[in-house]
Amino acid sequence: MPGIDKLPIEETLEDSPQTRSLLGVFEEDAAAISNYINQLFQAMHRIYDAQNELSAATHLTSKLLKEYEKQRFPLGGDDEVMTSTLQQFAKVIDELSSCHAVLSTQLADAMMFPITQFKERDLKEILTLKEVFQIASNDHDAAITRYGRLSKRRENEKIKAEVIEDVYTSRKKQHQTMMHYFCALNTLQYKKKIALLEPLLGYMQAQISFFKMGSENLTEQLEEFLTNIGTSVQNVRREMECEVENMQQTIEDLEVASDPLYLPDPDTTKFPVHRNLTRKAGYLNARNKTGLVSSSWDRQFYFTQGGNLMSQARGDVAGGLVMDIDNCSVMAVDCEDRRYCFQITSFDGKKSSILQAESKKDYEEWICTINNISKQIYLSENPEEIAARVNQSALEAVTPSPSFQQRHESLRPPAQSRPAAVRTSSTGSLGSESAALSALSLDSLVAPDTPIQFDIISPVSEDLPGQAKSSGQSGRRTNPFGESGGSKSETEDSILHQLFIVRFLGSMEVKSDESPDVVYETMRQILAARAIHNIFRMTESHLLVTCDCLKLIDPQTQVTRLRFPLPNVVLCAAHQENKRLFGFVLRTSGGRAESRQTSICYIFESNNEGEKICDSVGLAKQIALHAELDLEEQSRLIAASSRANQSSGDGQFVVLSSSQSEDSDLGEDGKKKRESEA
Repeated sequence: MPGIDKLPIEETLEDSPQTRSLLGVFEEDAAAISNYINQLFQAMHRIYDAQNELSAATHLTSKLLKEYEKQRFPLGGDDEVMTSTLQQFAKVIDELSSCHAVLSTQLADAMMFPITQFKERDLKEILTLKEVFQIASNDHDAAITRYGRLSKRRENEKIKAEVIEDVYTSRKKQHQTMMHYFCALNTLQYKKKIALLEPLLGYMQAQISFFKMGSENLTEQLEEFLTNIGTSVQNVRREMECEVENMQQTIEDLEVASDPLYLPDPDTTKFPVHRNLTRKAGYLNARNKTGLVSSSWDRQFYFTQGGNLMSQARGDVAGGLVMDIDNCSVMAVDCEDRRYCFQITSFDGKKSSILQAESKKDYEEWICTINNISKQIYLSENPEEIAARVNQSALEAVTPSPSFQQRHESLRPPAQSRPAAVRTSSTGSLGSESAALSALSLDSLVAPDTPIQFDIISPVSEDLPGQAKSSGQSGRRTNPFGESGGSKSETEDSILHQLFIVRFLGSMEVKSDESPDVVYETMRQILAARAIHNIFRMTESHLLVTCDCLKLIDPQTQVTRLRFPLPNVVLCAAHQENKRLFGFVLRTSGGRAESRQTSICYIFESNNEGEKICDSVGLAKQIALHAELDLEEQSRLIAASSRANQSSGDGQFVVLSSSQSEDSDLGEDGKKKRESEA
């Protein structure tokens, strides 16, 4: 090493400016050394802290690898190969953790201790001596100044002695302090080299010792194990890259195919509706009543599970039961001016839910799926195939017709060439009556291939068979309560006037009108046909029940849409489970064969209970019956009186006639008296 610069201790007593200038250079060097050592100390301390952290992290890693077999992972938790491999790694890492702990101890002793000693002891000693020397130098300068101010004319021996003593003491103190300060600065030139080299030497020796311990632990057997693990990792990586490539291709294909599905209501011509489903899942908006007139809509995930409709909110582990949809009924409804709403009613009619689909496709598929499940098709081995066969049979057996005239003009194929219609009991629209109907012959109630009318034909455009109308009656505005301005209404004399809000579901010709089962079977076929043909709209009308007839009146224009003479209404029945459904059978003349009477069954949905409407119709028929009996009795009495007059002769007839003319003036009491005298 080159020579080391020194401060001349021999010149400390002289304290020349050159010595002070040289002292300033050594002080600047000491300050630079202190600044650099502080930075180096921080760096080495970071190495030491990192090594301690590495040792603790390695130990924690080994501990976690040992606890892997105790973990319960939802996926792949029972991989024994993975468990044994990690146990082997835990063993090796535990040994490395011990090596790291030894390395941390060596770094603390060989690296951190020397540089800490230099920083805390030697550099602080220099600073302390510098402060003491500065104080001694200031005291010496003050003593020399006082000595220089001593007067030569008036000498005071006492003051002079004190000043001389002060100069002696301060100069001695400065000299001694300066010599020790110069010695410390000279020694610092050696210590700074030791302080730089000794920590680095300890760091390198500790690392070499660590690597030696690592090489001893990494035996050939471990190297073979690591090679095998590396090969397995590469295989897994190649498999992952292949799978990622496949998934990327799948994503691209799905993006292209699903682009139209991003729309909330995709075109059904491009994405046809699947009507043979027995399982369905997707998001629906459910209507929840929050008050008497207020409601809220919640979006949840709904799915079918067997014969149950389930719902599951986002974040829930499992779904909850909404409704048992075995033997249920489903139909489209208008609710709060929202699109694609449908209502599901349980088999007993006690529970119902109004749901809203996002698109027309989902809307129709949900209705068809629930209708298929309500028939318990899902219990068969091939439910979708059976659903397709049932729906095809229903399509062949149910042909919607827009008017009665087209229905009566339709030609039925010969019995020999017509295939037998396959019928299935739609428990969704009939409920518990399906068991009773299964024992009956359905053909004895409703003729096969009978057309169905789903709309109401205005009397202006078309007349119902068997309902002759005068030109004055057709399209006339009708007051449902029998009050008119100038002319007397045809129902004004009726005792009974009851008005109900109803919605027309459909009508069809029936073969029998003697049992309520014919109404139930007609309900089943009409509801099934509406679901199959996606006919969800219903015409709302006011049903006016009087002693003469039943009238369907337009609620806005008050025009009579249809009129049913009460004597022709031979049967009225309400659904036993869905109380809002009711129907009646109208017996008319004409039809396919003009020589016989036909019976047509009309099905409605009401806001009230159907039984109340049926009771009202029954009450009207009873009143009409009593009125007819009274009229017959009066006719019988008049006929008997006429025969008595003819047998008495012309003179007596004249007398009786004059008596009758007088009776008009006598009043009711006179009439009774005259009758008693006769």
